[in-house]
Amino acid sequence: MSGTGVNGPGVERVEGSTPWQEAVGSGRAVAAGDFVLVGGTLPPADGAAAPGNPYDQARSALNEAVAALAPFGLGADAVVRTRLYVSHARDAEDVGRAHREVFDGVRPVTTLLVVSGFADSRVLVEVELDAYRGAKGAVT
Repeated sequence: MSGTGVNGPGVERVEGSTPWQEAVGSGRAVAAGDFVLVGGTLPPADGAAAPGNPYDQARSALNEAVAALAPFGLGADAVVRTRLYVSHARDAEDVGRAHREVFDGVRPVTTLLVVSGFADSRVLVEVELDAYRGAKGAVT
C-alpha cells in the first residue's frame, strides 16, 4: 500500500497530505484489525471556497473521508459509524441530507454535534468515520 506504514501487528496507517496532519503528527486513516478509522475530514480547500453552503461542504467532506478508505479496498458500504461536526445548528438539516445521499443504503450509526467553530472560518462541517473490513464477508 503506497503511503502506508505498519506500527505493530494488525495496524496499518495511511499518511495524510495536509500541512495540518504533518504539523500535529496525525495520519489520514488507521486500520487496526478489522476496523479502519478515518480522522477528521474537512471539505477540500476548493470546497471551503463555497462559504455558507453546508450541504456542498458536507458532500465534499464525506466523499473525501470515504476516499480515504480506498487504500484498504473499502468504500461507503463498509462504513459503520459517522460523526458529523457542524459550526451552526441551523445547518444540521443540510448536512443530514448530504449524509443521507452518501449513506442511505448503508445506514451507519451517526452522531451530529454542534461545535463552536473551526480554525478556518469558511469551514462549516467536519466528518469522521469508522469502517469495518470484515463486512464484505459478513452474512446479512
